Order: sequence, then C-alpha cells, then structure tokens
Amino acid sequence: MARVVTCQTFEGRTVAFVDEVIGSGAMKEVYFSPDRSYIVAFYKTRPDPRARERLEMITGRYRESIFDQVGGDYWRNLFCWPTAMLEHQGRLGLVAPTYPGHFFFEHGSRNDDRLGIKGKEKEGKWFAAANLRNRFVDPRELGDWLGHLQVCLRLARAVRRLHMAGLAHSDLSYKNVLVDPSRGLACVIDVDGLVVPGKYPPDVVGTPDFIAPEVVITSHLPKDDPARQLPRRETDLHALAVLIYMYLLYRHPLRGGQVHDIDDEQRDERLAMGERALFIEHPSEPGNRIRVADAKPTELPWADTERLPFTLTGPYLSPLFQQAFVTGLRDPSQRPSANDWETALIKTVDLIQPCRNLGCEQKWYLFDNSTQPRCPFCGTAFHGQLPVLNLYSSRAEGLFRPDNRRLMVWTGQSLFAWHANSLIVPNERLAETEKARVGYFVFHAGSWWLVNERLPDLMDLATKTPAPIGGQLQLLDGQRILLAKGEGGRLVVVQMVEI
Repeated sequence: MARVVTCQTFEGRTVAFVDEVIGSGAMKEVYFSPDRSYIVAFYKTRPDPRARERLEMITGRYRESIFDQVGGDYWRNLFCWPTAMLEHQGRLGLVAPTYPGHFFFEHGSRNDDRLGIKGKEKEGKWFAAANLRNRFVDPRELGDWLGHLQVCLRLARAVRRLHMAGLAHSDLSYKNVLVDPSRGLACVIDVDGLVVPGKYPPDVVGTPDFIAPEVVITSHLPKDDPARQLPRRETDLHALAVLIYMYLLYRHPLRGGQVHDIDDEQRDERLAMGERALFIEHPSEPGNRIRVADAKPTELPWADTERLPFTLTGPYLSPLFQQAFVTGLRDPSQRPSANDWETALIKTVDLIQPCRNLGCEQKWYLFDNSTQPRCPFCGTAFHGQLPVLNLYSSRAEGLFRPDNRRLMVWTGQSLFAWHANSLIVPNERLAETEKARVGYFVFHAGSWWLVNERLPDLMDLATKTPAPIGGQLQLLDGQRILLAKGEGGRLVVVQMVEI
C-alpha cells in the first residue's frame, strides 16, 4: 500500500496525499488525498519566478475575487480552481478539489467498455465529434440536445466570469473542459495557466482545433516579437465559439474538404487553421464545404451541412456563429463575447420542443417559426396544437414592448421568475426565492392550460379575469396574459399554431 505524505501549504494548512501518481501530463504529476476529496499536483520542472508569482495570484487574489464574493459558491461547480500552493522535496505543487463524480464515465464505451474509459474523466472530445459519439461512447453517457445546450450555457457563463475578472484561459479546448451532457453540466479545468493581459503571458499557444487563426499565422515568430499574436481574451472567444458549434453540431467549423498542400501535412494544417481558414458553412464562399461522399458513415448525418445546417440552432445562435466564423474569423474584435453567447443560449433554451419520436437520439429540437415544424435530427413532424408565447416587457406603466423572445409550450414546461420579469436574469446572481418555478403548462381535455403557482398578478387582459395562485388559465389564440405588474413585468401574447 502506498504511503501517505503530509505537508503544509504556503498558508500553513496541513494537506496530505497518497504517494502514487494517478495522472501525468506534460507539466504536472497528480496525486489523490487519502479521502480523494482533493488532489495535489506537482510540477515536473520548477516554474520560473514570474510563473510562480502568477500561481500565487491564481490561488490567492484571483480566486478570492471570484469565489469569496456574493454568489461565489455558484462558481465552484463551473471551475476546478486550485486553492493553495505548497512545496515538497524541492517540487512546487498545487492543491485543487477533486472533480465531482458525474464528470467521470459511469458506463464508459460501447461493447462493455471496450476502450476501458469507465471511471475516466469525461473530456469534451468524446461528445463533440460524431465519429467518437457513434463509434465508441455508450449511449447512456451521451445525453440529448437539450443537455448539450445546457453544457454550452454553463461553459459560456464560466468564460464570461473569467473575462469579467480580467483573465483569459489561454487554452480553452475540449481537453480543458469536462462535460456531462446527461445532466447538462460543464466544468473548466487547468486554470493554473491563466493569462493576465499585460502582466502574465500565456505558457502555451493552445490546443489544435481551438487556436485562433491570428495565433496560428504568427506562431513562427519569437514570443517577444510585437507582431506575434498570443492567447488572450479574443482567442478564448474563438475557442468558445468552436466548442459551442461542436457540442451542438458534432463537427468542426473549419475542417472541411479544402486541401491547401497535398504534399506537406503540417503546412496544410497551418493554412487550414490560420491564413486560409474558412467556415465550412460560409454563406458566400462554399470552397470548404465537407464532401459528404468522403465522410465516414459514423460522421453522418452531421457531416452533411445541407441536411443539418448551423441554422438549426435557431434565431439567436445562428447569427453568432456567422459573426464568429465569418466577420470575426479574421477580425478578433468582432467575435461574440461570452455574454453574447450566454444570453443567446438562455433565449434558445426557451425555444426547445420535445420530439414526438421516442426513438430520436437528440430528443429535442428548436421551433423554427414554420407552419410545419419537424425535428431536423430524425425528420419527425409535429402534429397538433402548438402554443407559442411571445414575450413583451413593460418600460412604463401599461406600456409593453416586444422583447424578441419566445417561450415554447409543451406538457410539463415550466415558467420561471425570469420569464415573468425581464429584470430578472437566470445567472449566478439569481436569488434562492427566484429559482423555483412560478407556473407550468399542461395539455388537458383538448386544451392547453397555464397553472399558476407563484404569480399574484396573473390575468387575462382581454376579460380582466385574474387567475389566482393555485388556479389555471386556458391558452387561446391571440390572448394577452399579464404575468407580472411593475417595472420589467411581462405580458405574453399567445399564438396557437394548428398543425
């Protein structure tokens, strides 16, 4: 049995680790604590004084600025952040919490875990590529499309918080993000290399597939060359857009059919990801479309951009993908911010619709504002009465303006405080009293109903009929329903789509 080593952090806290390496990467060796509640990671080579200073800031001031503020507990689920530094036998190390259990494979790979990944970390790569999903991952691990939207939302929120603190990850990729699509969860890891613009430069240039084109183009220059582009906030935004695209469409936005150098694979890669990078779904330049005939069967149907175009992600995400991979591909200042992605994803989740096909792998899709909606993933058409709620919010007493936002209704769909009031935002600042649903929708006896659980002002404006808490309100075409009075209070206009 391996021995237990006890030592102290720089702050004087006693920690212990089992003297048995459980993981080894390019920079660190990792050890479990005896109860496995935290890990101790030692650097293989001693960081220079500047890198050491950065680690002190990451475990000290930067950590405190995120986790020791109001709502700081929220971020403990979205980051695996080192909590302390220590030194043992001349080696510098970090203490960090162990990943939560749901970020380890429960079932592993197909065919009784043929790849032996059961119990291993859920690196995002397994869920972001159709080939890996279809060939290897046990279907019970894959989750559904709604779970992937929620993964993207939490990832965007985590990146937004880093950037608010003046930090950049520098190596945002599916290797440094753990995901659990079955629960819609994500966690950013390996934050000990954070970039502080103007103070702490990056240690790495990033991971292939996620390095921004401007970094690839100038990677041959010395690091101190003013023309050299290094990882920073804007390069994080490129990587974030790539991750969201891959988690929703299971293909890479720049890896198409274009070949730039048939004789030199490395040069071809540099050109494809750098100087000649081109969005595979560019609206006016089709030169990098994926050649479906060359795709592996396990990459289909996702490699077919005609069948599953990026526009299936809806009216809020589609423009951001175009902004990220067309206008922002060459101009980093034009890339959507993490907040842009977070806002769009929140609104997109409200458009989700359950697929009527119980065998559909994705199980959910977005209402596309058509009169004949169908699931793009399995082709199943919607049949019946489909209520669409158009949201308006008050700017002044009795004056409501459209919010360019909709809420799709399905049996069991919940209504929350942020639907009833535009000033409430579902993020880390959400009060406990605002997290519980305020109502829900049911289809009963051939009609759709809104059941009121916590809305004291709920009223049909046309008839001035209130719906008391505990009561219900029938949804009718053209109906105007007041959800909440006061500043930011919302009303909805019901649109019934008969199919």
